[in-house]
Amino acid sequence: MNKEVFREYDVRGLVDKDLTTDFIYHLGRAIGTFARRRGVKTMTVGRDCRLSSDSYGETIGRGVSDTGISIIDIGLCATPMLYFSIRHFQTDGGIMVTGSHNPPDFNGFKICVGPDTIYGDDIQELRRIMEAGSYDPVIDGAVSTGEIALAYQDYLVQNVAVREGLNIVVDAGNGTGGLFSLPIFRRLGCRITKLYCEPDGRFPNHHPDPTVPGNLKELIALVKEKKADAGIAFDGDADRLGIITDQGDILWGDEILLLFSRFILKKNPGAAIIGEVKCSQTLYDDIAKNGGRPIMWKAGHSLIKGKMKEEHALLAGEMSGHLFFADRYFGYDDAIYAAIRLLEILSVSAGNKISDIMADVPKTFTTPEIRIDCPDDIKVTVVEAVKDHFRRDYPIIDIDGVRIPFADGWGLIRSSNTQPVLVLRFEAASDKRLREIRALIEGMLTEVLERFKTAKKK
Repeated sequence: MNKEVFREYDVRGLVDKDLTTDFIYHLGRAIGTFARRRGVKTMTVGRDCRLSSDSYGETIGRGVSDTGISIIDIGLCATPMLYFSIRHFQTDGGIMVTGSHNPPDFNGFKICVGPDTIYGDDIQELRRIMEAGSYDPVIDGAVSTGEIALAYQDYLVQNVAVREGLNIVVDAGNGTGGLFSLPIFRRLGCRITKLYCEPDGRFPNHHPDPTVPGNLKELIALVKEKKADAGIAFDGDADRLGIITDQGDILWGDEILLLFSRFILKKNPGAAIIGEVKCSQTLYDDIAKNGGRPIMWKAGHSLIKGKMKEEHALLAGEMSGHLFFADRYFGYDDAIYAAIRLLEILSVSAGNKISDIMADVPKTFTTPEIRIDCPDDIKVTVVEAVKDHFRRDYPIIDIDGVRIPFADGWGLIRSSNTQPVLVLRFEAASDKRLREIRALIEGMLTEVLERFKTAKKK
């Protein structure tokens, strides 16, 4: 058993290598054992369109049901539909078989015990159960099928007010987002241009990750050609959203969050809105300017959802395009729902385009996420060493790694929750200042890494 498949937020690995039929069955029994000890009696199981997901869904469901838990198989779906099914069928949990935005030869499992996904040590507890073979005895649980697509459609359509005739281009990257979003967009009266909306687990046209600019080139071109109101992009399992403006510009995760926050705060003054540590300072300033309570928090969808409950926040988001609406919704990340909330904004902003709504947002200079390889066994210690250095002279933010604010910018170093890398990002008021801040922080990081390499050699 490859222990590396037990990640921070899910269980994920290579098809037929890490994720064999035997492994998946015993993972199912471990999930069932873990869940039964927490009072779970029923779970839903859904899957994305990857070539391995159908058999994986059947196998993990069999493993769970062999612990006595009743399973409702909802079949092919988007990840937010799995979350919706838990509420709709009033089950005690659920499992989504999905490789999310990973390459086609990967797959994985997002696991809900209760309405929300487990993470951290709870994921490791599944590993410990498997290593010890300490499963509950085999008891046959009931297995049935359930339809969720129409109930999900109905709920979303009834949740928003959208004027007919909006012109949109939708790129689903051959994931599940197209199959389940298009009927909703049609019911809302949209004019739709489709791009790779047929599910195909090989992802033959481009990788379904809307945070990579190269994946959005065709969408951008079609938005301009069709003079569309917006371009909408989904990742493979439709829990992350990409937006292209009417001008063909990419809105990044923090910009999407800023857009939504303005409209939520109009009706909910004083509301708490959460962004993660990689988000622009412009976002937090704009939330405060519009009467909201900005909260900076750790990256990671499970951590964000937990913080939302604690702060009773109405909205949260990440740079990766995960968007969480507790305003009129359930507080989980649903890119299809976020997309129709965008349509609602365009409906009430008569004559306004996304580019008009965002025109007054101050322009800053930013880097994308910069990833530097760093072994898992030292990455946290490296970040701590950098933190200790900068806290002598700067008022650091240490919510997640270290974010060093300056009067005209900031820099961030944090260790990835899921990979042996350090994640860096920088923002400043000018390109010159961006280069200065980056040189200062990367220079210190290089010194620390050199010290660790030298110590290791000794």
